[in-house]
Amino acid sequence: MADEALFLLLHNEMVSGVYKSAEQGEVENGRCITKLENMGFRVGQGLIERFTKDTARFKDELDIMKFICKDFWTTVFKKQIDNLRTNHQGIYVLQDNKFRLLTQMSAGKQYLEHASKYLAFTCGLIRGGLSNLGIKSIVTAEVSSMPALTSMSDHTLKKEKLDK
Repeated sequence: MADEALFLLLHNEMVSGVYKSAEQGEVENGRCITKLENMGFRVGQGLIERFTKDTARFKDELDIMKFICKDFWTTVFKKQIDNLRTNHQGIYVLQDNKFRLLTQMSAGKQYLEHASKYLAFTCGLIRGGLSNLGIKSIVTAEVSSMPALTSMSDHTLKKEKLDK
C-alpha cells in the first residue's frame, strides 16, 4: 500500500516538475509530453527486462500483449487491464476503467483537458516495454470519462518496415 502511494506521489511530482520548468522557459511547453513519455519509455524498458528474465519466449504479438495486460500492468498498477481488443492486424486497444493515475483527479469534465499530461508517462511505459520485447509501436491514450483510460498500441510500423 505504501509503495503505491509513493508511486502516485512521484508520478504527480514528475508531471508537475516538467510543467513548472516549461513555465520558467527551460523547456518548450509542447515538449513536456515528449519528455514525460521518454522517461516512461526508459522505465518500461528496465521493468520488462526485470520481469521477463525468467519467463519463456513469447509465441506471438498477442502473447506479448496478454503479458503486458496481466503481469506488467498488475505489477505496476496493482490491477489487470479490464479489456484487451485487437483487429488482428497489429492494432491493440487496452482499457482500464479505474486507472490509478487518474483516480486522484476529480471526475468532472473540466479536468479532461489536463488528463493527457498524466498519461504521457504511461504511454512511454508501454512503448518501452514493447520495444524491449522486439515490437516497435506507437502508443496513444485517450480519456472520454474519468478515471477510465483507453490506450491504443499500433504495431503496424513493424510490419511496414519488414515489407520494405
